[in-house]
Amino acid sequence: MRTGTAPEVPAPRAARWPAAVRWLAAVPWPTVVRPLLRTVMRRRPAPVGPSRPDQVRALVAVLDEAVAAQRPADEAVAACGEPGPVSRGAARDCGQQSIALHRLRARLQDLGTTDPDLVAAQARAARLLAYDLWMLRASMNLAFTARPVDRTETARLRLNGLGRPADDLRRLRDTLRAELSET
Repeated sequence: MRTGTAPEVPAPRAARWPAAVRWLAAVPWPTVVRPLLRTVMRRRPAPVGPSRPDQVRALVAVLDEAVAAQRPADEAVAACGEPGPVSRGAARDCGQQSIALHRLRARLQDLGTTDPDLVAAQARAARLLAYDLWMLRASMNLAFTARPVDRTETARLRLNGLGRPADDLRRLRDTLRAELSET
């Protein structure tokens, strides 16, 4: 017995597709897709980095500041090696110089040098600054130990500054500065 309703007839397959699919099916592919692919696949030129003289200038600028910061750091290390009790001012000076050298080392490592020779010079300068930082820390540890012993006191009294690595950093800066003046 029929109730008067027709059986449900499925809609044609194309009518069930979303509008975007119907549009893609109707698009003339060669005339639309090829220009889009050309636009997407177009190679962009590689970004051009700073020139070698610009990189040398940036490196020399940071090294100038590092060499200038070495003098107070050298004095702070030498103050920790003075005979007698070490003043609190020496500890403050070591701390301030340590902060300054940490900041300079971070700036040095953030330079975008790409030239292999300059990358090597940058790494060497970073190692020399790391030595300066170590020297500041070691001198503070020797000067402000909780339990001074004869061996520690003897080592402390031999402190007289940053030493040869400070000279090496100056020579590295001077070499790079000479290269800059030649160009």
